[in-house]
Amino acid sequence: MARVLVMIPSGEVYGHDNVRWYEHHDVQRYIDSYHNIGDAFVFDSSLKLLSYDKLGVLDISAFRPDVIDRLRGEYDYVFLRGSNYIHASMNWEQAIPILKRLGLPVIGFGIGAQAPVNGRLQLSNDTRTLLHLIADSAVSVGVRGAYSAQVLWDLGIRNVRIVGCPTAFRRNDPELRIKLPPLESVRKVGVTIRREVSPDYARDIERYLTFQRYLAKTMAERFDTVLMAQGEVEEKKLVLGTEAQRADAMAALRSNGWAASWYLDATMERLYRERLFYSDVVADYEALVRSQDLVLGYRLHGNLMALANGTPSIYFTYDSRTVEFAETFQIPSFDLFGRDAFRLEDYWDQSLFDRYNRAWYQTYGEMHRLLTENGVAHKLIDTTKPLPSPARKVA
Repeated sequence: MARVLVMIPSGEVYGHDNVRWYEHHDVQRYIDSYHNIGDAFVFDSSLKLLSYDKLGVLDISAFRPDVIDRLRGEYDYVFLRGSNYIHASMNWEQAIPILKRLGLPVIGFGIGAQAPVNGRLQLSNDTRTLLHLIADSAVSVGVRGAYSAQVLWDLGIRNVRIVGCPTAFRRNDPELRIKLPPLESVRKVGVTIRREVSPDYARDIERYLTFQRYLAKTMAERFDTVLMAQGEVEEKKLVLGTEAQRADAMAALRSNGWAASWYLDATMERLYRERLFYSDVVADYEALVRSQDLVLGYRLHGNLMALANGTPSIYFTYDSRTVEFAETFQIPSFDLFGRDAFRLEDYWDQSLFDRYNRAWYQTYGEMHRLLTENGVAHKLIDTTKPLPSPARKVA
């Protein structure tokens, strides 16, 4: 069993491999700050794929030689939790001198690059240096998709595997497949919402928000619908806050120019009051998506949590990150800025999800190879070998 350091965790660990937000019992401590619980999905899922008996956190905020030297003797490798690290504004703090002195292998576990709407991706010298440091320390680097792989290739990093995201494989069942039920049998639908977005990545904010409103309203008219938020402050307060905080949150939404103009209307206010879901606990999201017949919307990891549990999902792509993810796994997706209208019936096609099933299975194999060739103890099953037959009852 391995001794593992995680670099840039997201949440606190309980019960060996479960994640929730820090000091979960004290909701008020973090209620005024944004945190994307989707990052905790990735952390939680990563732990569920690894075999280890000791887990620690590599603090990159300060360079402390004595601490680094101690960690070198206590741990076997570092894993960098998969996330959107390769972009112009990434701050690596003291990671470079820390990793150089630590000298342990660093496993990139589904890291990704984010392309801006306009112009070329610009990376700092620190980001370039750190990516080479990671690549040189390990047999291979796991990245999100083809775009991220190309960014590393252009930097001269060749030992790359496209592994998607650990969340996709959290159930560790290589026989998992998405099988569509008859559309007329669908009753419960989750809509993953992301109200806040940067114009650096979504090129038309009006279209982004008005379509999200349209999607939420049309799904709610047709199905028993829940709106699944992932950490914006106002949405969090509406679910977990006091009565005064809920009132303040709704007032803040009404006074926000983008939300007031393009997102919040009387119907959305009602849905926000009656159908909004948020939790600081990853397991709560997993339980929710498993109870739905369909999950669709804007959240990359919220949608993926559904697919990982066998629930059909449709992506609405609006930036390079969501496009890359949909392409990696061949997930049925709707281009938010395209010319076509969205009709759910157009996506309720088993052949579309069979493409996802095939791509998911192939990428599962790549994740297995990434961990195996880097000497990482893990729980994934080798899909190049025959799967074990179901146990037979003895008469």
